[in-house]
Amino acid sequence: MDANHQIPLFSAVAANSGIDFSEPLRRVVNRHWYILGEEVKNFEREFANYVGAEHCISVANGSEALEIALLGMGVGPGDRVVTVANAGFYSSTAIHAVGAEPVYVDVDESTLTMCPKSLEKALAQPAKVVIVTHLYGQLADIETLAAISRSAGAVVLEDCAQSHGARSDNRLCGSFGDLACFSFYPTKNLGALGDGGAIVTSSSEIAARLLTLRQYGWSTKYHVTVPHGRNSRLDEMQAAILRVKLPLLDQWNEQRRSIASRYCAAFSQLPVKLPESLGDDFVAHLFVMRVENREAFTAYLKEYGVSTDVHYPVPDHWQTAYTPRETFNLPVTESACTRLVSLPCFPGLTDQQVDRVIEVVCAYFKQEI
Repeated sequence: MDANHQIPLFSAVAANSGIDFSEPLRRVVNRHWYILGEEVKNFEREFANYVGAEHCISVANGSEALEIALLGMGVGPGDRVVTVANAGFYSSTAIHAVGAEPVYVDVDESTLTMCPKSLEKALAQPAKVVIVTHLYGQLADIETLAAISRSAGAVVLEDCAQSHGARSDNRLCGSFGDLACFSFYPTKNLGALGDGGAIVTSSSEIAARLLTLRQYGWSTKYHVTVPHGRNSRLDEMQAAILRVKLPLLDQWNEQRRSIASRYCAAFSQLPVKLPESLGDDFVAHLFVMRVENREAFTAYLKEYGVSTDVHYPVPDHWQTAYTPRETFNLPVTESACTRLVSLPCFPGLTDQQVDRVIEVVCAYFKQEI
C-alpha cells in the first residue's frame, strides 16, 4: 500500500470552501468602524439566540473568555475551582491567571467528560465554580453535574470551546450553566479567520459585569470602577465572518457526525475504544479513539499519509509549571492520556479521504494480527 498525499488533521481551505468572505469584509472596511460596532452587536445577538441565552459578550479569544468569566463570578486568590485535567490546560490557565486553585476531578470512562461521582467527592469541600468541559464535541452529563454543583453552592461554568451546537432535549450546549464560554479559533466547529471568543449567560447582572471586565473595567469611558478589567474585544471583521458562518454550523456538525459514523462502523470490530455517542449530543469537533501502542499506530498512519494528533498527552496535574496544593486520584484521566489519538474529521474532508483513513487504520490492525 503506497502512501498518497498526506491527509491533514484539519484544512481551512476545505472547511471554508464555497464561502464568499468578500462581502462581509467589504462591509466592515466601508463602514470604517473596527471595534465594538454593528457587526459585533449583531453577532452577539444572533449567537445568543442560537444558543438559547439572553446575553452574549464577545471577547478576544476562548482562553480570555474563561478568565473573564471567572473574574465575573468574583473568583480570586484562595478560591477552589473544580475542573477536569484532560482538556489541554485551558481552564487551568484561566484559574491560575486569576490566582485561584484548580481542583481536578476524574472523567467518565465512556465519554471522557466530568464524572459526577468524582465531582461529588471534590465538593465535600466548598468550591466557588465548577467548570464543565464538553470535550471533543461531546456534551457532558451537564444536567446532573449542574445539579450537584448548585446543591453545593457552586456556580456552573460551561466550557463549550469544542462543542458549538451540541444539544440534548432541544437545549443547546451553553444554555445549562450560569454562564458558558466559547472559542472561535479557526479549527473550531464555528471558527473565525483568527482568534475570537464569547461568554453567554441569561443573567443580566452577570452580563453587566462581563461587559465592564472585557473593556478595562470601565463603567463609562475612562472611568475604571471594576478591578481586574481586561482589553479583550472581538473585532468587527471576525464578527462579520462569524455571522456568515453561523447559519452553516448545524449542517457542518452533521458532516462531522457523518464522518465519525463511518469511522465507528468501520472500526467497530477493532481493538480500539470509540466515541460513546453519534447523536445530537456529539458534534465531532475531534474524532478521538483510544489505542494501545499509540506511537507505533501514529507512525504507521503518518507513513501512509494520514495525519494524527494527541488531544491531550499530559494531564493538567502533571504539568510542571505549577505544583498542585491537593493530591488527585484520576485513574481514568491518566490511563486515557496514554492512548488517545485524533483522526481527521472536519467539513470538507472528502469521501475518498475518509475511505483512505479507514483503509490505513484497518491495514495497521490487520498487520498487527
